[in-house]
Amino acid sequence: MKKTFSAMSGRAALFTSVGLASIACSTPVIAQDTEASTESNAPASVDTSTPEAGAIVVTGSRIRRDEFTTAEPITVITAEEVTQSGFNSITDALQSNAVTQGAGQINNFYGGFVTDGGTGANTLGLRGLGPARTLILLNGRRLAPGGTRGSVVSADLNVLPTAIIDRIEVLKAGASSVYGSDAVAGVVNILTDQSLSGLNLDMQVNVPEVGAGIDRRIAASFGVQADRLNLVGSLEYRKRDQLSRNDVRFFDCPVGGFLTGEGTAFGSGDTPGFDGSTCFTLDNGGVTINTLGAPTRQAISRTDGTIGRFNRFVPAPGVTTGPFPGFLGVDFYSRDTLDREQENEPLITEAEIYTGYLSGGYELDALGNAELYGEVLATRRKSTSPLYRQLSLDYAQGSPLLPLSLRDGAFLAPNEVSNGQIIAARAFIGFGLTDSSQTVDYVRVGGGLRGDLPLSGWRYDAYVGKSWNDAEYNQQSFLTDRLANSLNAVQNADGSFSCASQASNANCVAAPFLTADVIGGNLPQDFRDYILADIRGTTEFRETTYALNIDGPIFAMPGGDVQVALGAEYREQSINDQPDPNATNGNLFGLTAGTPTVGSDNVKEVFGELFVPILADTPGFYRLNFNGSVRYTDYASYGSDVTYKLGAEWEPIRGFALRGSYGTSYRAPALAEQFLGATSGFLSSTADPCDDLPGSVDQSPTQQIIAANCAAIGLPADFQQTSGVSVFRVGGADAGLEAETSTNWSVGGVINPPLPTSVGTLSLSLDYFDIKVENGVQDLAGGTILTRCYSDPNFDPNAGFCRFVERDQNNALSVTSSFVNLSEDIVKGYEFNGRYSRDMLGGRLVLNANVTKYTEQSTRLFPEEFLTDANGIVTAPDWVGNFDATMAFDRFTIRYGVDWTDGDNNRTYEYFAFDEQTGITDPDLVQAYRDAYLLEVDDYFLHNASVQFNVADRFELTVGVRNIFDTAPPRITAIGFSTVGNAPLYSGYDYRGRTFFAAANFDF
Repeated sequence: MKKTFSAMSGRAALFTSVGLASIACSTPVIAQDTEASTESNAPASVDTSTPEAGAIVVTGSRIRRDEFTTAEPITVITAEEVTQSGFNSITDALQSNAVTQGAGQINNFYGGFVTDGGTGANTLGLRGLGPARTLILLNGRRLAPGGTRGSVVSADLNVLPTAIIDRIEVLKAGASSVYGSDAVAGVVNILTDQSLSGLNLDMQVNVPEVGAGIDRRIAASFGVQADRLNLVGSLEYRKRDQLSRNDVRFFDCPVGGFLTGEGTAFGSGDTPGFDGSTCFTLDNGGVTINTLGAPTRQAISRTDGTIGRFNRFVPAPGVTTGPFPGFLGVDFYSRDTLDREQENEPLITEAEIYTGYLSGGYELDALGNAELYGEVLATRRKSTSPLYRQLSLDYAQGSPLLPLSLRDGAFLAPNEVSNGQIIAARAFIGFGLTDSSQTVDYVRVGGGLRGDLPLSGWRYDAYVGKSWNDAEYNQQSFLTDRLANSLNAVQNADGSFSCASQASNANCVAAPFLTADVIGGNLPQDFRDYILADIRGTTEFRETTYALNIDGPIFAMPGGDVQVALGAEYREQSINDQPDPNATNGNLFGLTAGTPTVGSDNVKEVFGELFVPILADTPGFYRLNFNGSVRYTDYASYGSDVTYKLGAEWEPIRGFALRGSYGTSYRAPALAEQFLGATSGFLSSTADPCDDLPGSVDQSPTQQIIAANCAAIGLPADFQQTSGVSVFRVGGADAGLEAETSTNWSVGGVINPPLPTSVGTLSLSLDYFDIKVENGVQDLAGGTILTRCYSDPNFDPNAGFCRFVERDQNNALSVTSSFVNLSEDIVKGYEFNGRYSRDMLGGRLVLNANVTKYTEQSTRLFPEEFLTDANGIVTAPDWVGNFDATMAFDRFTIRYGVDWTDGDNNRTYEYFAFDEQTGITDPDLVQAYRDAYLLEVDDYFLHNASVQFNVADRFELTVGVRNIFDTAPPRITAIGFSTVGNAPLYSGYDYRGRTFFAAANFDF
């Protein structure tokens, strides 16, 4: 089952956060729509500190300016730096700590998890606020959501054309008043190289030292720069092989990782499993297989040979005596839990991506020196993620498929495959890997007309764009009706078996007679083929945009021309996800059922921006600028609102400046958040927190809390759940979902002292940021609801998370989950950037540092709760840093980089011991957690290095190593977090190990 930087010296750089950390910048920042050209691949030894003359548009603004200045920090990453850092795609670079600064991302390690956008999708979220609150632009135009299934919410980074990218500008501040909804946490603007001339070929291969998971890419780009015609394009192909868990030794032996007291050895509190090892027990990594479930009876214990009472058994043909011949009794730890085939599931999913990009412009010499421009982006992604499945065969009372000794038992209540009969026995079978694949076709077409207006300095830009996302997702699944038919069998005169419905269902294959071989997974091939079917669903997502912008100067002030930008935009979206009829009808055994997700929305917006350069080159006011923007937004679904933003820059003395901004945002829920088709599914009976708890002596601190809460509602200490947990999930529109609002402010300073050339250049900046989201949209998963409900120290069966849980008179559980509005979501912290460069030893040395310190990352789901601050826990570090050094000579460049993620010794324990109802962290509970669990991680460092050779200005070769010291992710106890082996699943860690890369680039 699925587990639910460009660095500029001088005044031009004074107000921008320099490009730092693991990606060093070497070119001037010339943003989109510039009239000046930019040297796209300048070597680091060249001093390109001063932008060329011409108006530029900086990400986060629609005003054209003659200098790169902004009231907020912007990180710029160039294509050259992506290559030097060893990233084989823009996607990988965007999801690195240099951009995300510790925020967890959905990447290629999530193949076995249900994620927005479906398996294989890669998304980006800034400041830990998620991808739905981060706006992705391509050449200043929003990138529509992409992916599979009904939860297509955010842009899929896989569609980006790596080969033609010039640079990326990252604004880590709210910009809804400039760009509209989604820009709550920030904006990422990917800019293509519009000045390319001639033909360029580039190729790269990344090879993990383990030999699996090889990632290769080859591309061709071209450019034509004629008198009136500009045309650039690229074609590229990327193939990433699967990296399985069994390819990496670190994941060979997942254990529970429990302790026998604070400071004791990791795993010292673990209980050995069926094979005498603590690996792959049900505490971590294991799944019940090769096991028979039957009514409690006496049997010889597999563990010690004594007679006891059991309801789980393993076949033992050699056991011919005792109360249950042919079987041994097993408990939680002594049952079989490891099928080596399950370790062939991907750690990194396989993918094949084809990308084509073409853009061009033609000067009409009419309509105000107008340029007719257009752009086409087309991609196809084919990805796979095999899924290991356990098969439960439920044999009904009286079934001829059962031995006589088991036919009259009553093990479980009737379910969907037992044909209304009480279940006498269940076989837990390791079935093996099943196929899962996705094909996603994404096309974006846009174009328009831009030129001069009659007013001096004024320009217009009219744009129309449309995006298509057409996807197909396929998965092999057991079908409930076929299992029910096959288990409803009759015995023929010759002793064989056939389906009772054979006359009307000629293709039916009867389930096999229950034997030790069957329990061990040796199923007849015709039966396997009958119950397993290929399931197909399709997803369509459409987005159409119409936009008109005008901008220009209105009057002069001492600091320069006051400029204004005005515009209007209309955008409409629609989603149509059609699951397979078997999913719609609830016929997928062991997988969630789903109904179609169909909906549409549109938004009308008008906006304006004002830039006021009040003073310049005056003592005390060498620069004093003001910027303001406002946007009126009217959604068909959620009504209207006004957002605004104010910013200012002040340079009181040369080399030192202050900056700050304050803005508001308004985000209507995405289509998937509104209209996600109602789904009904189930979790296994073991998902009931009260099920089969250990005895009080063996209970962990969390289990002690759960046991007390279960007792409070009248459940006995030895309660065993006999029914699966029903999960009902509905879209937010049905649950009264509301639009979310937020505020975002920052204040900071920049130091860029004038230094002698012999000393070099220095630029330092420090900014404080504060983001507060109200009514934030969040998806509640069924498992999360159950865990939060029953592990609450202040348990109330009718409040908090328990309000979504019902337990009927037979103690069967049902959970209702949906997208809901968070009461509050807050992120605060500081971001430091530093850069130093100087000429030395015949080359140029550049040192970069980028450090983020979060002071708060808190949420609360219900208004009556206290804020829960996750800042500093294992998957939300409070300190993150990137450092690099580059030494560039005439023909080669050496680069060394380090990523740093802060460790944690205290916060995770305190986080889990915090009570949202009282706002108190229980110190006794913290200590109990310390005694039982290891939830601490050391500081985590990833080192990478490269050497780049430039041969005759036509050929460039880059070779290097990522994760030089083969640093493994940290180990924690398998509780509280999704884990891969014993590593927390977190995008800031590297699961591949040491990886070698080589990239070659040819210019013709």
